[in-house]
Amino acid sequence: MTEITIRQATEADAALIATISRETFCDSFAENNTAEDMQLFLDGPFSTPLLMAELSHPDCIFFLIYHKEEPAGYIKLKPGKHTELKGTDKAIEICRFYARKHMIGKGIGKALMQHAIAYAKEKKYTTIWLGVWEKNQRAISFYNSFDFKKFSEHDFVLGRDVQRDWLMMREVVSSE
Repeated sequence: MTEITIRQATEADAALIATISRETFCDSFAENNTAEDMQLFLDGPFSTPLLMAELSHPDCIFFLIYHKEEPAGYIKLKPGKHTELKGTDKAIEICRFYARKHMIGKGIGKALMQHAIAYAKEKKYTTIWLGVWEKNQRAISFYNSFDFKKFSEHDFVLGRDVQRDWLMMREVVSSE
């Protein structure tokens, strides 16, 4: 049995993705934000109805990752580039990248990132990019290990709190 498997998510996975989203977001950010701001955010982008709508949208690509058949995390990709991203015509964004806390250290993040890069290559994207909270040094270090480089910053609103995200990108190198 393969320990790690990845599959594309469907609308039927909305409740699972909502659960993972809320759990991982709280694990990562609750201690640095107010309970009110966290709740406002969780009730927005991570609500099951909104996730169902995203999962049915053809431009939102979700992949679920499992470790020994247990849901371990997910990634959301979306074609398009940030206005600050220069010199590329075909870009794809990593909108969300979440691994459950008890799965950290089992290769989940690495497998998800490798999958995202392989997907971008397969679909002939030239650039893959993401936003990460400037204070999330663990995530920044992880993205750096995959050759992501900062190219700009933008505001990210969590509840009522305006925070800064670093925008990071890397080229998608074709194997041809």
